Amino acid sequence: MENYVEKIVPQFDDGQFKSHFRMLPETFEFILKIIAPKLVRKKPGCPTIQPNKQLLLAIWKMATPDSYRSICEKFNVGRATALKCVRRVVNALEILAPAFIAWPNEERSMVIRNGFFATSNFPNVIGAIDGTHINIPAPRDHPESYVNRKGHHSIQLQAVCDHQCKFIHCYAGNVGSVHDQRVFRLSDLNEDIHNPSKFLNNSHIIGDAAYTLQEHLLVPYRDNGHLTEKQKNFNCCHSSARMAIERSFGLLKGRFRSLLTTLAMERVDLIPKYIIACCVLHNICLLKNDDFPSTVELLPEAVQYHDQVGGNVAVNRLGVIKRDDICERLSIRNV
Repeated sequence: MENYVEKIVPQFDDGQFKSHFRMLPETFEFILKIIAPKLVRKKPGCPTIQPNKQLLLAIWKMATPDSYRSICEKFNVGRATALKCVRRVVNALEILAPAFIAWPNEERSMVIRNGFFATSNFPNVIGAIDGTHINIPAPRDHPESYVNRKGHHSIQLQAVCDHQCKFIHCYAGNVGSVHDQRVFRLSDLNEDIHNPSKFLNNSHIIGDAAYTLQEHLLVPYRDNGHLTEKQKNFNCCHSSARMAIERSFGLLKGRFRSLLTTLAMERVDLIPKYIIACCVLHNICLLKNDDFPSTVELLPEAVQYHDQVGGNVAVNRLGVIKRDDICERLSIRNV
């Protein structure tokens, strides 16, 4: 399409721009100002296309299920150029991840704890953890290892979000066949979960039964048909708080729909960076109060139950004590 970026896009009002690029123009300009220097070619040779065109193209790739052929036609560039644009933008955004996907400090933790408590009655929660699968075409190498429980080839994203659906931790790259708990063990969280400075004021994150119960990672009581009323009440409040991460994934995939169907990228090694780049954009949009109405309802993953008495028994015991204590106090509070 001739002059799409140069002549057509500038004529969009805020609503039209957002319907095409999933964010307001001012959010786009905020991002462009930060990453534009990284999109300029420093070596002599053919000049790169303008940074704003590169960013628009990359966001279009993220926001739609369109093929590269379709994208090349819309932005009037060759395939190699389109691939380079997306790669440059993804690399620039991934570098920003520590600034925009950050574990909360003490002041922010208090805000998050209050936020979760207000909606779920569950105390001292600073984040909800879960994983989601990003479907991909079958890779050339070891395709069987990418097959998840639903029979699709996928790459996994593990994330922790706050009460406002902002990500405070993201880890992407494990193949689809890996269990949630193993993904957790391979991530930085496996070490951080034992670091008291990350969990001030007796705080914790919450996850489903796929994770191991620990002092700073609380999971629901497994329903064996004999739960007490107090335990059922605990699970109900826990589930209410944990819904934040399901909403976060729904917002992420609703805004960046390339993650919703099958992410067509030839180089599997670049997919984790691409996923993290989308998470960075997700957080920036929320930071700028740039809401997007098209949240997708994701079908809940079947929980792969983990043996909650395995692993470090001493650490696990602290989790048992803490969970039982909260269970008792929740029941009293709800009377």
